[in-house]
Amino acid sequence: MEETVIEGASASDGQKYHKDRKIQWYRCKIDPALMKELMQRSDLQGFRQALGHLGLALATGTLAYLLFLEINSATWFWSVPLLLLALFAHGTVCTFMGGAACHELMHRTSFKTRAFNEFFLRVFAFFGWWDHVWFRPSHIRHHQATVHDDYDGEVVLPGTLALQDWRFWLGLLAWNPGPTWDALKHYARRATGHMDNEWYEFVLPANNATLRGEHRNWARFALLGHATLAALSIATGHWFLIVLINGRFYCNWLGFLCGAPQHFGLSPNTPDFRLCCRTYITRGLPAFLYWNMQYHIEHHMFPAVPFFNLAKLRAAISHDLPPAPQGLKDTWKEMLQIRRKQLADPGYVAIPDLPDLADDVKGGRAEDELLESEAARVG
Repeated sequence: MEETVIEGASASDGQKYHKDRKIQWYRCKIDPALMKELMQRSDLQGFRQALGHLGLALATGTLAYLLFLEINSATWFWSVPLLLLALFAHGTVCTFMGGAACHELMHRTSFKTRAFNEFFLRVFAFFGWWDHVWFRPSHIRHHQATVHDDYDGEVVLPGTLALQDWRFWLGLLAWNPGPTWDALKHYARRATGHMDNEWYEFVLPANNATLRGEHRNWARFALLGHATLAALSIATGHWFLIVLINGRFYCNWLGFLCGAPQHFGLSPNTPDFRLCCRTYITRGLPAFLYWNMQYHIEHHMFPAVPFFNLAKLRAAISHDLPPAPQGLKDTWKEMLQIRRKQLADPGYVAIPDLPDLADDVKGGRAEDELLESEAARVG
């Protein structure tokens, strides 16, 4: 494996995060004509996904509201349990409106028409309470220097799983008010120009007044917008709509099961996405709500490929990828085994088996600047 070359500034200059690391990322070999085909964006696919996701949220929310209206002294014994089930379904769907949906829309690969990407990004960011202004420069940097110490502050390895914390389970299966309150506090601070932490300061630098202004204005818009909706709901006697509009804050179980495997237990500081990202195979509703991000190696290796073509991309390069767990059950069986080993040995990392290919079949190396430009998809 080739070494990562470090140029320019080092940690000794007093900064926590840096931009000087040059990484030669391994990329599987693929036919250029096929890659050109896989990179094609589609408004039809984008509308199918975005409107389908929003439609599911509307359907579960409508069902929950109708059941809420049915509650009285004569019907509570069946209407309340059904309402709780409907809220569980609604929270499950809305959990993905932030990270999953906004992630793909941020890459500008969901729609061929850029205006549609930008419009739906803001719709999902609003209802998902997602800071898309910060996330874009942060995530582009994450693609360029994935889980490299001092260069990627979005995902830091080794990760942890707080499985023994009852508040963690409360948030997965019901509602934990702590994260909701934290989100409100963060948005209030952002609305006054404060940054959350050093990583925010790094990707939203003080010398970029335009970007900081956009970040501040989005926080203000989100707070004012949600406050207005809450006030209208109360004034019209439909206060329960507040619970439904903010479905992103409860029943996060499926979002956690789908999202946590991305990098957990894998190797930091490696120039090979096959060793620091995890792909698993799942289909149906989890894949739809997760916008196909279960193909995480493929997405990091070729970030300009839209989510709806990632399965085809995997089929084209599977000969040069490690085996993928089949389904969430097998994925989490692997995850929990890694967690047990890390509890016993904090330095343990899982190293997947990589194919031993002939030199003429092996992939090559790509500059991190290329990954940055593809992740940004400015065109």
